[in-house]
Amino acid sequence: MKKLYETDPYLLPYRAAIEARHERILGMKRHIAGDGLLKDAVNNHMYYGLHRCDDGSWVFREWAPNATKIYLVGDFNNWKRTDAYALKPTGKGNWEITLPSFFLNHGELYKLYIEWPGGAGERLPSYVTRVVQDETTKVFSAQVWDPAEKYVWKHSRAGKRPHPMIYECHIGMSSEQEKVASFEDFRKTVLPKVKKLGYDTLQIMALQEHPYYGSFGYQVSNFFALSSRFGTPEEFKRLVDDAHGKGIAVVMDIVHSHSVDNEAEGLSNFDGTDHLYFYSGPQGHHPAWGSRCFDYGKDETKYFLLSNVKYWMEEYHIDGFRFDGVTSMLYWDHGLGKDFVGYDNYFNGGVDENAVTYLALANILVREMDPNAFTIAEDVSGMAGLAAPLAAGGVGFDFRMSMGVADHWIKWIKELSDEQWSVGEIWWQLTNKRDDEKTISYAECHDQALVGDKTLIFRLMDKEMYFSMNTESRNPVVDRGIALHKMIRLVTAATAGDGYLNFMGNEFGHPEWIDFPREGNGWSYKHARRQWSLADPDYLRYGFLRNFDEAMVHLVRSERVLYARPELLVQDEQKKILIFRRKNCIFALNFSASGSYADYGFAAPAGEWVDVLDTDEARFNGFSRIVSGEHHFTVPEKSPNGNPRYGDTLYLYLPARSAVVLKKL
Repeated sequence: MKKLYETDPYLLPYRAAIEARHERILGMKRHIAGDGLLKDAVNNHMYYGLHRCDDGSWVFREWAPNATKIYLVGDFNNWKRTDAYALKPTGKGNWEITLPSFFLNHGELYKLYIEWPGGAGERLPSYVTRVVQDETTKVFSAQVWDPAEKYVWKHSRAGKRPHPMIYECHIGMSSEQEKVASFEDFRKTVLPKVKKLGYDTLQIMALQEHPYYGSFGYQVSNFFALSSRFGTPEEFKRLVDDAHGKGIAVVMDIVHSHSVDNEAEGLSNFDGTDHLYFYSGPQGHHPAWGSRCFDYGKDETKYFLLSNVKYWMEEYHIDGFRFDGVTSMLYWDHGLGKDFVGYDNYFNGGVDENAVTYLALANILVREMDPNAFTIAEDVSGMAGLAAPLAAGGVGFDFRMSMGVADHWIKWIKELSDEQWSVGEIWWQLTNKRDDEKTISYAECHDQALVGDKTLIFRLMDKEMYFSMNTESRNPVVDRGIALHKMIRLVTAATAGDGYLNFMGNEFGHPEWIDFPREGNGWSYKHARRQWSLADPDYLRYGFLRNFDEAMVHLVRSERVLYARPELLVQDEQKKILIFRRKNCIFALNFSASGSYADYGFAAPAGEWVDVLDTDEARFNGFSRIVSGEHHFTVPEKSPNGNPRYGDTLYLYLPARSAVVLKKL
């Protein structure tokens, strides 16, 4: 396999740094696993925490090197610190207690009471796998989870996803009711929608336990604990199992970029020290997020996080991970206020090489656990090699998020009129990707829907959404918004590097924003839900947008559009026309606000082409200006428009603000 600096000559000056990084990764793998596999060497979750022994007794272990005494307290001993529940030190900062089977029962609550020089406090175990919150006091406690019936998996994993079509979702806000939805709610009501729409991958947010619901799951306190606010481990397993049965892979949005600052619920000041799993001093505190920053150079931290990856795949049959906040991990300054121009940013003293090494090890581990599993990096810095194979000198992610695409759609909509849009810039920004890395594109994800921001549909229509989303209304603002919403999603999906993502509900233009219950909104759930019923009536326009998204996703998958690179055919700035070919399809888009063009000719591969998707169809709330399913034949003549490599010309009628997809027969 060619190295990064062999495929990209601009990386040649950094050859030594790339090779040193590669050796550092392999050296750390040997340090942890010797000549064996990482998956056999990282099993902290099987040692630490609470476990049933073969004889029915219980054993609990914790790592707290600064502790002087540790007690197990809970329902079973009236929350009193007694010698019978005192842990014993076993060396190297480890503590242990063994208890008879009848001392602990399923469902009982417990905590640790840790004493250290100069202080003491209640703590939740670092490897705890079940945490619940008291509805009255709002206090979190660990819970003994040992149900009599263990879940029996019915379906095998979903298999490889070389070009995932991802449905990003949040379990809690997936109900139409103003409440925290459950795994069962999602499994019964949303999963069938995902299947019908044609998405083959679920990317689930907020699975790790987090004290504050409004953090969207990104302020994690208990890394091994499935958030109990959504249901039980068995209910989540049933959801994953049902998804697999429907041919849908399940990707977890995993947070290893930081940890919540809370001491009572999290790892901060766990044993009286600020550096147990984190960098000490200011480097251990995130200046923008108010959270703790992991010390990725510390063996105990790497074992903790790598075991966490293994645990989720092993326990819940997860098919992969989207690693959150990778930019924050990679750079000592977390990438805050930084313009990443030039490759020097990726190979200088500003990079936390400990984090780079950890991420590479995590990618190795995922592949060892399941060769079909995949990983996605959320990175805005564009670090070269992040999503390149380890053998090429990369970090090993399968995909990176194409985060600039969504930003550019916001910029174009917000700052320019339609007449000022440049189809050349749209093409460049949507296809500007490294050849040696795979990417996931999206027009908008959950980020663009949060309070303080706007979804694309709301940016396009604003207040007109409240009055003119019925089919009888012919509001020009809404007509424009409906047309562009379809075109934006189509061109983004059709130019996607290797995968496409949509956030739950945005396929039908979910109105307004996402705002979780908080003091500022009176702890309301009004905007922390999905109004699915808007897409059901035929007198509202939402359902037509959903119909288009379904048709688009099925087309992209059935025609294997993402299995070939996009090829530009026409870039007509004057008429605002963009035409490109991908695999066996031609995508012709007319972004003009007023110009419709009859017999628009352009150079194209010779043969017969049929219209297989048209944004202007009546079933998509369009104006039916062209005939659906119409066949087109190229003419053996040279066209002044388009790619000069083709000697034939294809003539199309291209109405204003519409797009058509043609398939070659």
